[in-house]
Amino acid sequence: MLKLLSHTPTLITHIMHALDEPDKRNSFFPGNVTDSSYSSAVLFLLGPQCKTKEFPQEPCLILNKRSMRVKQPGDLCCPGGSLSSRLDPYLAKLLYLPGSPLKRWPYWSLWHEQQQKEAGQLAMLFAASLRESFEEMRLNPLGVKLLGLLPRQQLVMFRRIIYSLVCWIPRQKRFWPNWEVEKVVYIPLRNLLDPKNYARYRLQFEIKPQKVQNQGAREFPCFIHKDQDGTENLWGATFRITMAFLDLVFGFKPPELQSLPVVEGTLDANYLTGNG
Repeated sequence: MLKLLSHTPTLITHIMHALDEPDKRNSFFPGNVTDSSYSSAVLFLLGPQCKTKEFPQEPCLILNKRSMRVKQPGDLCCPGGSLSSRLDPYLAKLLYLPGSPLKRWPYWSLWHEQQQKEAGQLAMLFAASLRESFEEMRLNPLGVKLLGLLPRQQLVMFRRIIYSLVCWIPRQKRFWPNWEVEKVVYIPLRNLLDPKNYARYRLQFEIKPQKVQNQGAREFPCFIHKDQDGTENLWGATFRITMAFLDLVFGFKPPELQSLPVVEGTLDANYLTGNG
Protein backbone atom coordinates (compact mmCIF):
# COMPACT_ATOMS: atom_id res chain seq x y z
CA MET A 1 0.00 0.00 0.00
CA LEU A 2 2.70 2.51 0.98
CA LYS A 3 4.89 1.51 -1.97
CA LEU A 4 2.42 3.25 -4.29
CA LEU A 5 3.26 6.60 -2.68
CA SER A 6 6.84 6.51 -3.95
CA HIS A 7 5.97 6.26 -7.66
CA THR A 8 3.53 8.91 -8.88
CA PRO A 9 2.59 7.45 -12.31
CA THR A 10 1.72 4.09 -10.75
CA LEU A 11 -0.27 5.80 -7.99
CA ILE A 12 -2.30 7.89 -10.45
CA THR A 13 -3.11 4.86 -12.61
CA HIS A 14 -4.10 2.89 -9.53
CA ILE A 15 -6.42 5.66 -8.30
CA MET A 16 -8.17 5.99 -11.68
CA HIS A 17 -8.76 2.24 -11.92
CA ALA A 18 -9.98 2.03 -8.32
CA LEU A 19 -12.49 4.88 -8.78
CA ASP A 20 -13.88 3.74 -12.14
CA GLU A 21 -16.84 1.49 -11.29
CA PRO A 22 -19.24 1.36 -14.27
CA ASP A 23 -21.96 -0.42 -12.27
CA LYS A 24 -22.03 2.43 -9.73
CA ARG A 25 -21.92 5.44 -12.05
CA ASN A 26 -25.66 6.08 -11.88
CA SER A 27 -25.55 6.11 -8.06
CA PHE A 28 -23.49 9.31 -8.14
CA PHE A 29 -26.35 11.27 -9.72
CA PRO A 30 -29.75 10.77 -8.06
CA GLY A 31 -32.43 13.20 -9.21
CA ASN A 32 -31.52 16.73 -10.23
CA VAL A 33 -27.93 17.17 -9.06
CA THR A 34 -27.70 20.57 -10.73
CA ASP A 35 -30.14 22.13 -8.23
CA SER A 36 -28.00 24.99 -6.96
CA SER A 37 -29.98 25.24 -3.72
CA TYR A 38 -29.14 21.67 -2.72
CA SER A 39 -25.92 20.54 -4.44
CA SER A 40 -22.27 21.39 -3.89
CA ALA A 41 -19.27 20.23 -5.89
CA VAL A 42 -15.76 19.97 -4.44
CA LEU A 43 -12.31 18.86 -5.55
CA PHE A 44 -10.55 16.17 -3.57
CA LEU A 45 -7.15 17.63 -4.41
CA LEU A 46 -4.01 15.51 -4.46
CA GLY A 47 -0.50 16.61 -5.35
CA PRO A 48 3.22 16.24 -4.59
CA GLN A 49 3.41 19.52 -2.64
CA CYS A 50 3.77 18.13 0.89
CA LYS A 51 5.44 20.78 3.04
CA THR A 52 6.97 18.46 5.61
CA LYS A 53 10.60 17.55 6.21
CA GLU A 54 9.70 13.87 6.46
CA PHE A 55 7.92 13.55 3.10
CA PRO A 56 8.76 16.61 0.96
CA GLN A 57 7.97 14.99 -2.39
CA GLU A 58 5.32 12.44 -1.44
CA PRO A 59 1.64 12.81 -2.39
CA CYS A 60 -0.57 14.78 -0.08
CA LEU A 61 -4.19 15.81 0.32
CA ILE A 62 -4.63 19.57 -0.12
CA LEU A 63 -7.43 21.14 1.94
CA ASN A 64 -8.63 24.61 2.85
CA LYS A 65 -9.17 25.76 6.43
CA ARG A 66 -12.35 27.81 6.56
CA SER A 67 -12.00 31.38 7.85
CA MET A 68 -13.97 32.88 10.72
CA ARG A 69 -16.08 34.83 8.20
CA VAL A 70 -17.92 31.79 6.79
CA LYS A 71 -20.11 29.00 8.14
CA GLN A 72 -18.30 26.13 9.87
CA PRO A 73 -15.26 28.33 10.68
CA GLY A 74 -12.04 26.51 11.44
CA ASP A 75 -13.07 23.30 9.69
CA LEU A 76 -10.88 21.68 7.06
CA CYS A 77 -12.70 21.30 3.76
CA CYS A 78 -12.16 20.41 0.12
CA PRO A 79 -12.12 23.46 -2.17
CA GLY A 80 -15.41 23.98 -3.99
CA GLY A 81 -18.94 25.08 -3.22
CA SER A 82 -22.46 25.63 -4.47
CA LEU A 83 -23.46 25.44 -8.09
CA SER A 84 -24.30 28.64 -9.94
CA SER A 85 -27.28 28.30 -12.29
CA ARG A 86 -26.12 31.51 -13.99
CA LEU A 87 -22.45 30.69 -14.65
CA ASP A 88 -21.82 26.96 -14.47
CA PRO A 89 -23.92 25.80 -17.46
CA TYR A 90 -21.75 28.00 -19.70
CA LEU A 91 -18.51 26.96 -18.01
CA ALA A 92 -19.51 23.32 -18.37
CA LYS A 93 -19.68 23.75 -22.15
CA LEU A 94 -16.04 24.86 -22.15
CA LEU A 95 -15.10 21.51 -20.64
CA TYR A 96 -16.28 19.81 -23.84
CA LEU A 97 -13.51 21.56 -25.77
CA PRO A 98 -10.30 19.71 -26.73
CA GLY A 99 -7.56 19.98 -24.13
CA SER A 100 -9.86 20.64 -21.17
CA PRO A 101 -9.32 18.68 -17.93
CA LEU A 102 -12.53 16.76 -18.59
CA LYS A 103 -11.61 15.83 -22.17
CA ARG A 104 -8.19 14.62 -20.97
CA TRP A 105 -9.83 12.21 -18.49
CA PRO A 106 -9.46 8.70 -19.99
CA TYR A 107 -13.02 7.68 -19.10
CA TRP A 108 -14.77 10.76 -20.49
CA SER A 109 -15.48 9.27 -23.93
CA LEU A 110 -17.29 6.31 -22.35
CA TRP A 111 -19.40 8.61 -20.17
CA HIS A 112 -20.21 10.86 -23.10
CA GLU A 113 -21.17 7.99 -25.41
CA GLN A 114 -23.00 5.72 -22.98
CA GLN A 115 -24.44 8.07 -20.34
CA GLN A 116 -25.04 11.45 -21.91
CA LYS A 117 -27.33 12.76 -19.16
CA GLU A 118 -24.87 11.79 -16.41
CA ALA A 119 -21.99 13.15 -18.50
CA GLY A 120 -23.71 16.53 -18.66
CA GLN A 121 -24.24 16.50 -14.90
CA LEU A 122 -20.61 15.58 -14.37
CA ALA A 123 -19.48 18.48 -16.56
CA MET A 124 -21.67 20.85 -14.56
CA LEU A 125 -20.28 19.63 -11.23
CA PHE A 126 -16.71 19.79 -12.47
CA ALA A 127 -17.22 23.33 -13.78
CA ALA A 128 -18.65 24.46 -10.44
CA SER A 129 -15.83 22.91 -8.41
CA LEU A 130 -13.16 24.43 -10.66
CA ARG A 131 -14.80 27.86 -10.54
CA GLU A 132 -15.13 27.82 -6.76
CA SER A 133 -11.58 26.53 -6.30
CA PHE A 134 -10.23 29.34 -8.46
CA GLU A 135 -12.18 31.88 -6.40
CA GLU A 136 -11.12 30.41 -3.04
CA MET A 137 -7.44 29.67 -3.61
CA ARG A 138 -6.60 30.65 -7.21
CA LEU A 139 -6.30 27.03 -8.33
CA ASN A 140 -5.29 26.92 -12.00
CA PRO A 141 -8.17 25.01 -13.69
CA LEU A 142 -6.01 24.08 -16.67
CA GLY A 143 -3.45 22.39 -14.42
CA VAL A 144 -5.91 19.89 -12.96
CA LYS A 145 -5.93 16.20 -13.88
CA LEU A 146 -9.27 14.47 -13.17
CA LEU A 147 -8.88 10.98 -11.68
CA GLY A 148 -12.46 10.00 -10.81
CA LEU A 149 -15.45 10.48 -8.53
CA LEU A 150 -16.26 9.59 -4.93
CA PRO A 151 -19.62 8.67 -3.40
CA ARG A 152 -21.78 11.68 -2.57
CA GLN A 153 -22.08 12.85 1.03
CA GLN A 154 -25.12 14.28 2.82
CA LEU A 155 -24.39 17.06 5.31
CA VAL A 156 -25.82 16.61 8.81
CA MET A 157 -26.52 20.20 9.91
CA PHE A 158 -27.30 21.68 6.49
CA ARG A 159 -29.62 20.62 3.67
CA ARG A 160 -26.92 19.88 1.14
CA ILE A 161 -25.30 17.03 -0.81
CA ILE A 162 -21.61 17.16 -1.67
CA TYR A 163 -20.26 15.67 -4.89
CA SER A 164 -16.50 15.07 -4.84
CA LEU A 165 -14.18 14.84 -7.82
CA VAL A 166 -10.69 13.46 -7.23
CA CYS A 167 -7.99 15.49 -8.98
CA TRP A 168 -4.21 15.59 -9.22
CA ILE A 169 -2.34 18.88 -9.54
CA PRO A 170 1.28 18.16 -10.51
CA ARG A 171 2.74 21.64 -10.98
CA GLN A 172 1.04 24.37 -8.98
CA LYS A 173 3.15 25.00 -5.89
CA ARG A 174 1.52 28.10 -4.45
CA PHE A 175 -2.04 29.23 -3.73
CA TRP A 176 -3.56 32.60 -2.89
CA PRO A 177 -6.52 32.09 -0.52
CA ASN A 178 -9.36 34.62 -0.52
CA TRP A 179 -11.35 35.87 2.48
CA GLU A 180 -13.18 32.54 2.82
CA VAL A 181 -9.99 30.60 3.52
CA GLU A 182 -7.69 31.05 6.52
CA LYS A 183 -4.93 28.89 5.04
CA VAL A 184 -4.15 25.90 2.83
CA VAL A 185 -3.31 22.65 4.66
CA TYR A 186 -1.21 19.81 3.23
CA ILE A 187 -1.71 16.31 4.70
CA PRO A 188 0.63 13.51 3.53
CA LEU A 189 -1.29 10.45 2.34
CA ARG A 190 1.20 8.38 4.33
CA ASN A 191 -0.08 9.99 7.54
CA LEU A 192 -3.71 9.37 6.57
CA LEU A 193 -2.85 5.67 6.25
CA ASP A 194 -1.44 5.53 9.80
CA PRO A 195 -4.04 4.36 12.36
CA LYS A 196 -2.17 6.17 15.16
CA ASN A 197 -3.28 9.54 13.78
CA TYR A 198 -7.01 8.96 14.40
CA ALA A 199 -9.04 10.02 17.42
CA ARG A 200 -12.53 10.30 18.90
CA TYR A 201 -13.79 13.89 18.66
CA ARG A 202 -16.08 14.56 21.65
CA LEU A 203 -18.05 17.67 20.76
CA GLN A 204 -20.18 19.72 23.10
CA PHE A 205 -22.98 21.38 21.14
CA GLU A 206 -24.05 24.83 22.27
CA ILE A 207 -26.42 25.45 19.37
CA LYS A 208 -30.15 26.15 19.46
CA PRO A 209 -32.18 22.94 19.67
CA GLN A 210 -34.02 23.54 16.39
CA LYS A 211 -30.68 23.48 14.55
CA VAL A 212 -29.20 20.28 15.97
CA GLN A 213 -30.89 17.23 17.42
CA ASN A 214 -29.51 15.53 20.53
CA GLN A 215 -28.01 18.51 22.30
CA GLY A 216 -25.02 17.94 24.55
CA ALA A 217 -21.90 15.90 23.86
CA ARG A 218 -21.60 13.75 20.75
CA GLU A 219 -18.64 11.78 19.43
CA PHE A 220 -17.26 11.61 15.90
CA PRO A 221 -14.24 9.91 14.34
CA CYS A 222 -11.52 12.34 13.32
CA PHE A 223 -7.98 12.58 11.99
CA ILE A 224 -5.39 14.69 13.82
CA HIS A 225 -2.92 16.53 11.60
CA LYS A 226 0.17 18.17 13.08
CA ASP A 227 2.65 20.36 11.22
CA GLN A 228 4.89 23.36 11.83
CA ASP A 229 1.83 25.62 12.02
CA GLY A 230 0.03 23.65 14.73
CA THR A 231 -2.67 20.98 15.00
CA GLU A 232 -5.74 20.57 12.81
CA ASN A 233 -8.74 18.29 13.26
CA LEU A 234 -10.27 16.67 10.17
CA TRP A 235 -13.84 15.53 10.90
CA GLY A 236 -17.40 15.64 9.57
CA ALA A 237 -18.23 15.47 5.86
CA THR A 238 -14.64 16.05 4.73
CA PHE A 239 -13.50 13.22 6.99
CA ARG A 240 -16.14 10.94 5.42
CA ILE A 241 -15.06 11.96 1.91
CA THR A 242 -11.45 11.22 2.81
CA MET A 243 -12.30 7.84 4.33
CA ALA A 244 -14.27 6.89 1.21
CA PHE A 245 -11.20 7.66 -0.89
CA LEU A 246 -8.83 5.69 1.37
CA ASP A 247 -11.19 2.72 1.41
CA LEU A 248 -11.74 2.60 -2.37
CA VAL A 249 -8.11 3.23 -3.32
CA PHE A 250 -6.12 1.57 -0.52
CA GLY A 251 -8.64 -0.63 1.28
CA PHE A 252 -7.94 1.36 4.45
CA LYS A 253 -10.44 1.86 7.25
CA PRO A 254 -9.83 3.86 10.45
CA PRO A 255 -9.87 2.09 13.83
CA GLU A 256 -13.17 1.51 15.60
CA LEU A 257 -14.46 4.68 17.28
CA GLN A 258 -14.55 3.28 20.82
CA SER A 259 -10.90 2.24 20.62
CA LEU A 260 -9.65 5.76 19.85
CA PRO A 261 -8.27 8.38 22.25
CA VAL A 262 -10.60 11.30 23.01
CA VAL A 263 -10.10 14.93 22.01
CA GLU A 264 -12.55 17.56 23.25
CA GLY A 265 -14.26 20.35 21.33
CA THR A 266 -17.20 22.76 21.38
CA LEU A 267 -19.55 24.08 18.69
CA ASP A 268 -21.42 27.29 19.44
CA ALA A 269 -23.90 29.36 17.43
CA ASN A 270 -21.08 30.99 15.44
CA TYR A 271 -20.47 27.63 13.78
CA LEU A 272 -23.72 28.02 11.84
CA THR A 273 -23.32 31.71 11.03
CA GLY A 274 -19.63 32.38 10.56
CA ASN A 275 -19.76 35.50 12.73
CA GLY A 276 -16.88 34.52 14.98
